[in-house]
Formats: sequence, C-alpha cells, structure tokens
Amino acid sequence: MSELVLEELSATNIVAANTLTLKPGQEQFVAPVSHSIAEAYVNPNSAWPRVVRDDDEVVGFIMANFDAESPQEEFRCCIWRLNIAASAQGHGVGRFAVESVADEARRRGFERLTVIFEPGESGPERFFYHVGFASIGETEYGETIAALTL
Repeated sequence: MSELVLEELSATNIVAANTLTLKPGQEQFVAPVSHSIAEAYVNPNSAWPRVVRDDDEVVGFIMANFDAESPQEEFRCCIWRLNIAASAQGHGVGRFAVESVADEARRRGFERLTVIFEPGESGPERFFYHVGFASIGETEYGETIAALTL
C-alpha cells in the first residue's frame, strides 16, 4: 500500500465505491454502499460519505453521521458504514478510515465516536475493538453499540 487518501464521495468515484468486494461472509454484516449513498442523499446535512484511495484505486468506503441534535446519543457522532475491499483488509485501510472520521469529529467538537454492529464470527467486532472502541451497550435488536473516546 502506498499513501492512503480520503476523498468525498463523488460522481468520479461512486461506481468504484459501489463495487467494493468484501471477504466471503462479511456481506451479512454491512449494507451495500448503494444504501449509504441513498442515506447521504436523504440526510445531506449530517451524512459524511468518503472513499479511501490507494493511488488511483478505491479500496474503502466509510460514512459517518454528525448530528449534534439527534435525540439518540449514539447517532450524534457515529460511523454508519465501513466497507474495505477484501484485497485491502489487514493493510491499515480500515484504521485510516476510522482515524479520519475521528479527526473530523474532533474538528467538529465531538468527544465521542460511536459505531453499531452485529456481533458474529466474520463481523467487524474484532476490528472495532482493535482500533480502540469499547462496548457501551446494545440495541433492542441485539446489536453492539461501541464508542471511541476522542
């Protein structure tokens, strides 16, 4: 991997983001990028969709939500989606994406970043704990709510 770059989701990178291929079994733990694109369109004031590039190749997608007025605290500053290409996993792309969101959250004055995920063998739980998140609760559907103190 060379130098990773984060850039805003745009017409020039949307197709590449939407065709990221995950490792087998991971699809059940994350919605397709196309769902995030729709959410960003519906929530343009709070959604923060970005791609991660390694040179000219899109290797990841992350979407955060920044809404200090959200009635649900876990949605005020959170990661909604994180998709890393199977070939790029284990090379620091996910960490780079999460750290980029954390930097933006600090810039906006937030003190905590959250993520909600479904536990499971091929799921993102181990990754999020590895980059510093800690479990703070559970949704009514049994998903884990985890937080990273900024």
